[in-house]
Order: sequence, then C-alpha cells, then structure tokens
Amino acid sequence: MILSFDQVGLAYDGGPECLKDVNFSLSEGEFRFLTGPSGAGKSSFLKLIYLAMRPTRGRMTLFGEDVTNADRDALPPLRRRIGVVFQEFRLLDHLTAFENVALPMKVAGVNQQQYREDVRELLNWVGLGSRMDARPETLSGGEKQRVALARALVSKPDLILADEPTGNVDPQMGEKIMKLFVELNKLGAAVIVATHDLQLVDALGKRTMRLDGGRLIEDAAPARSRGRMR
Repeated sequence: MILSFDQVGLAYDGGPECLKDVNFSLSEGEFRFLTGPSGAGKSSFLKLIYLAMRPTRGRMTLFGEDVTNADRDALPPLRRRIGVVFQEFRLLDHLTAFENVALPMKVAGVNQQQYREDVRELLNWVGLGSRMDARPETLSGGEKQRVALARALVSKPDLILADEPTGNVDPQMGEKIMKLFVELNKLGAAVIVATHDLQLVDALGKRTMRLDGGRLIEDAAPARSRGRMR
C-alpha cells in the first residue's frame, strides 16, 4: 500500500476544516483522477500527500509509515519517493531547462556524472531534447509544463502527483501531457491527477475521486473510455 487516509481532517490555523472525514487508499501502480469544484479541497488533499502539511485529525500512512505525527527528520526520504507537478510550474528563471530538471538531484547531493544522462533522456522523452539550454522565459506554457514534469520524474518516484497539469496549456498539449502520465503509470508509478477537465477524465476512463465541500464523496470505478486517448 502506498497511501492511506483514515478519517482525516485538515484545518488551517484553527479555522474550519477544509478536508473532512476523508477515507482513501492507493496501491502500487494505480491511476486516480481527483476532481471537484474550485475550493473543494483538491490542492489541500495533495499537500497532505506530499507532506507539505499534516492532518489535524485522523491517521495518514505513506509507503507503510505512519506520518500523522512523525518527526520532521523522518519525512525527507519519503518525499524523495514522490514527484510533484505543480500547475504554476515553479521553474527557476535563471536556470536552463536542463538545470531545472537536474535541481532535485543536485539538492540531494548527487554527483552530476550520475544524473546527467538521466536528465538528457527525460528531456528527450518529453520532446524537449533541442531545448535543454533554454531558460524558462523563452519557453512556451506547454514546454514549461513538460520541463516541470521531467523535473518531477528525475528521481524515479514511486508516486506522481499533478495539480491541474493541463490548466495552462492548450487542449492538444494537454492531451499530450496526459498521455505521458499514462505511460508513466504503465511503467509502474502510481499517479494522482487533480483536474477540472472532465473531457480528459472521460477520454482516459481511469478511476475518479470527487471532492466537494472538503468531503471525498465519490470514488468511482473507471468508465469505458469515450475519447481518443488510450
């Protein structure tokens, strides 16, 4: 089991709960969509998973470890097993595409000789082999999103989280990005994608969770894909 929530609640600074009584589990190799209206708690749900926050009540386990009240020193090894793709990219403007993708490895103290080829292969895989030396200001929205995706993958994570990954790109690029997530899932990574784009959800036919008012109100089995993507 990669992840489980047991009656999890989350409140910011003693305010009302933005997540309420959430029960959820995710196994190795699963793919889930997370949907719901703005303000439903999707980003907060993802923040709990990548350990930016902890539950204010209930119990959460990640990779078999109870992280509800775990010491901070115990969290970095778990975080390194998670790749996160943010909607706003979070690229560093003074670094090239190659350097942005390599940053997690550099921060972890890995020698460049050990990760250089992996970074090159990832950028080629997302279609940016010719843009390795480009800085973010010269990249399109779709190119920035693919750099962010490559950066999330460079440490070979067991779990990939994506927060509205198609929100800043055109529909064609959004479809390409979703196909990359499907391929990653086929290679063994568990994937959770938070999105408003129900057309993409319908096209892929993956299992779908829905948050509304902070409650996980639906965890539906996959519908048969009606779109073009496979």
